[in-house]
Amino acid sequence: MYYAAMKKTDVANGPGVRVSLFVSGCTHRCKGCFNSEAWDFRYGREYTQETEREILRALSPDHIRGLSVLGGEPMEPENRGTVLQLLRAVKSQFPDKDIWCYTGYDYEKDLLRWSGREIRQILSMTDVLVDGEFVEERKNLRLAFRGSENQRLIDVQASLRQGETVCLPEG
Repeated sequence: MYYAAMKKTDVANGPGVRVSLFVSGCTHRCKGCFNSEAWDFRYGREYTQETEREILRALSPDHIRGLSVLGGEPMEPENRGTVLQLLRAVKSQFPDKDIWCYTGYDYEKDLLRWSGREIRQILSMTDVLVDGEFVEERKNLRLAFRGSENQRLIDVQASLRQGETVCLPEG
């Protein structure tokens, strides 16, 4: 897997101060995407064990609330294995830090229906999922932590427990 960027003090992609990893590779190709250069699966730098160690070091200060994984597209088949490995390491070392994952895929229509363990395991470690493709015609700069009105902030753990989608309240 390649990654487009790593931000060690990000305040735009989830609550509090976070570490954010922008993975490379996306087949959605949303019109108006803010990160279209990351559509290419080979854009940026190769993700290595040193990259993972750097992310874990960046997460260690108490003021860092958690990790956000964005793209590109973290849920692309080419990225899932590495994303899963990273989430396992984060949950093992920092069980109290939250994990946010951004995907253009739909939670119910795509992620819950796909077979295979990787998606289920990624979801089992994700606290909040921001789902849905960016839709330029529904762009809204007033929304917290997402770009278009069709995208949702899903409480993944509550959703998995209750067997139905639980969205975080607006605002």
